[in-house]
Formats: sequence, structure tokens, C-alpha cells
Amino acid sequence: MSITRRTALRTLAAAAAVPNALFAQRPIPRNAPNILFIMTDDQRKDALGVYGNPILKTPNIDRIGNEGARVEQFFVTNSLCAPSRASFLTGLYAHAHGVMTNGSGEPHRNQGGLRATQRTFVHELRDAGYHTLLAGKWHLRSEPSGFDEWVILPGGGGPYVDPPMNANGARVRMRGYADDVVGDQALELLQHRPADRPFLLLMNFKSPHRDWIPAPRFANAFENDEIPLPRTFEDRLDGDALRRARMAIADMPDFAERGVPATLPRDERKRRNYEALVKNYYRTILSVDENTGRALEFLDRNNLATNTLVLFSSDNGFFLGEYGLYDKRLMYEPSIRVPMLVRWPARIKPMVERANMILNVDVAPSILDAAGVPQSTMHGRSFLPLLTGGEIAWRDAFYYEFHEYPDYDHCVRKHRGIRTTRWKLIEYWERPVEYELYDLERDPDETSNLAASQPRLVRELKQRMESLRRELAISDAAGPVPAVVPCVPGRPAS
Repeated sequence: MSITRRTALRTLAAAAAVPNALFAQRPIPRNAPNILFIMTDDQRKDALGVYGNPILKTPNIDRIGNEGARVEQFFVTNSLCAPSRASFLTGLYAHAHGVMTNGSGEPHRNQGGLRATQRTFVHELRDAGYHTLLAGKWHLRSEPSGFDEWVILPGGGGPYVDPPMNANGARVRMRGYADDVVGDQALELLQHRPADRPFLLLMNFKSPHRDWIPAPRFANAFENDEIPLPRTFEDRLDGDALRRARMAIADMPDFAERGVPATLPRDERKRRNYEALVKNYYRTILSVDENTGRALEFLDRNNLATNTLVLFSSDNGFFLGEYGLYDKRLMYEPSIRVPMLVRWPARIKPMVERANMILNVDVAPSILDAAGVPQSTMHGRSFLPLLTGGEIAWRDAFYYEFHEYPDYDHCVRKHRGIRTTRWKLIEYWERPVEYELYDLERDPDETSNLAASQPRLVRELKQRMESLRRELAISDAAGPVPAVVPCVPGRPAS
């Protein structure tokens, strides 16, 4: 059915009024903080003012980092929406929680979402007495589990305008812009939460996901701004894997009806697609910033800010013209680095900056640590001590994995890798086997593949990668497997 946002809010408010006697005897930790976790989709690290973007101004989101902590090196362990979101929730790598791909297209079509038996930090907090809430994008093929109330966008997020939603199992259609709808739903859930229990709210925006339709009020933002080209815009990385991939910004069709006709010469289409992509990508983030501000104002007005842990991050990064590419998936820095801002005035001082390599699998144990809820089964570990003044031993390397191939939109081959504080080794393990080795200290743009000239270093990093794989209990083939299946863009292989 189609209903207005106001009608939907009244429906959710009525659901929120259900008595909570079921949880009256649960052991809520003493002084447990409220938790607000804000997540965007496909937002790279530098697409925020607080990380130095010279064009995009995001004062509300910046508040979180300026009044708390900014993590400079925050990475996802699989740069794809569903696997990464499941890793945020579970503290586990994709091979362990089972959400290996987005589940779209053969041979991934029948892959389910999170297993019904898979525990997340949401389940743990609910069992500890938290009131657990979800508003916005879910993007896992199973229904939300562990939440007292939820209202979610469909699939990968649905349309930007008048999105359909699923509210506690009831399908409704909202009116308005998707990020505003998410903001409204989140605030209504907070307004009608039980006052005698701490809350957890996941506030998941659609932006800045494809197809980058801005809210009408931001349709002309950045119109007169000059968007500089990335240093690697004209670079095309070598290798079979990159030749197979279908991510060239010159070929993206999204703006053919928005001022970049397909009949343009390819070089001109590449530059105009780039400018249209960046401007519209930034425009959608402006609505996220506004609605983030609304949530922070709610905390202020209701005297909740001091003991509310606020986190802001994204499920994966995004190429904005680097190597002439768009999208994500690959293990290069623009794809795997995302923002992580953390504010908790009761425990974290303002303007904290940390350069440790922190991962999406570290978020779940960190949230549980803040709430005083023990855990011992996650791959990640709490980074909270790093933000509250503690000095603890921390990782100097991490493992990356990507499994969604063949995917008939982008055709990015399966790969894995290791990133240390200086080096990155990428392995495409299906024949033809390929390696890429980058010196991140001398070559931060990752333009010079040293694998052929540094065979000893490749062997050493492979050994270290295998050690990480053993620690993570990965059981798939360590060596090359039969030849890669052909991937014909737009249709399954015959």
C-alpha cells in the first residue's frame, strides 16, 4: 500500500508502545551508553569535510569527529555492500559469516543472507537489555534479526524518491526523498523508545549509492565548482584482471539522459561522466549531512549526547575516476578506505586522531566493549582503548578477500591480499594467476606494480598472508585453481 510518511510514523509509534516487560529482568550494564551507528553506502574516506575535502562541506557529520575521534586508516575487509555490512554486524570475515557476495546474478542468485543462527552485536545488546532499532538500508537478503523494531529500504536501497519500505514486516510506500525518510523514521523510533533502557539505533542511509539522484534542494549544488581530476585519471593499470573488469568511467551509462550523451567522443564522455558523477555523488551526501544533524540535535535536546556513543562509517569506498574507474570491489585504497568517526563525550576527548589500521570487523567488538558486554568469538577486536587514551599492541597487517565473480555488471575477478603499513600484495588466484605489489610509502597512488621485480618480497608477503589465513581459519584453496570462468558483461556465461 502507499501511505504518507506521517501515517507510517504513527504506525511505527503504535508498535513502539508495546510493553517491554519481557526485558525487565535482563542485566543492563551499569552506565551503559546509548549507541547511534550511522552508515552510508559507497562513501569513500575523503568524501567528508573533516577528512579534508576542499569542495564538499559536511558540518554536521564533521561534528562527530571534531567532538570525538577521527580514524585515519579505517578499512573494509571486502569492498562490497552485503559482505561488508555483515562483517560490521558480526565482527567476522565474509568466509565465516557466510555472506560472500551481494547475491545478485548467477551463480550467486540463491545465496541467502545472514544465517538464522548467526549472532550479531545487535543480538548481544538486546539480550543485555538494550532496545534495538533499525532505520534505512539493510541490504542483506534475510530479514533483520535481533531488533525490537525496524523499517528498511528494499534490496540495495530502492529508488531515491518515494521509496517502498518494510516496517516490522509490513510493506509500505513512503513519500519523499529516501534520506529524509530514513531520518524521519529514525527520529520517530527514538522519540517513542522506552525511557528505562539504553537504545541501539542503526541509521543506514541510501546515499551516496548509484544512481546518485540528489534531493531537489541540492540539485544545483557545486554547479559552478571546478572538480579537479585525480592524479591517476589517465592511468590504466596492466594485467588480465583489470582488462576483464568493466568499471571504466567512460562507459558508465548513468548520465546519458543527464547531459552526457553516449554519442560523444570517448575521451570527452569520460571527463563529462566524471564531473557528473562527482557532483551528484557529493550532492547526495549533503542530504546525509542534514539528517545526521537532525539526529545529533535530538540527542542534544533530550540530554542524551554525553552518554551516547555515536559512530559514522560506510560499507565500502568508491572509485571517483582513479585509473579511469568507478565502483569499488578492487583492493586499491579508494575502494577499501572509508570514514570512521566516533563521539562519546563521557569517554572520548575531542579531536582525537588515530592512525592505526582499524577494520570493519573491529566495530562489533568495540560496540560491545563500550556496552560492557563480553565477546570472544569475533575476528575483530575492540579499538575503544585506542580512542580513550590507552596504549595497546595493535595489528600491522590485515587480510582482504573478494568473492563475487562472475558478476555480469563489473566482471571483477576473485582476489585476496595482504596490506601492511608499507606494502600491499594482491593475488588473483584463479588461473591465470596474477600478483600486484605496491610500495605504499613511495607509491601511495598504487601505479607501479613491483611484483615482477621483487619476487622475494612477494614470497615473504604470501607467507605472511597464509599465516593470517590460518588465524582466520580459512579453508578454501591456498594455491591456484582451474582457469577463471569467462565473464561476458550483461549476461551469464553459457
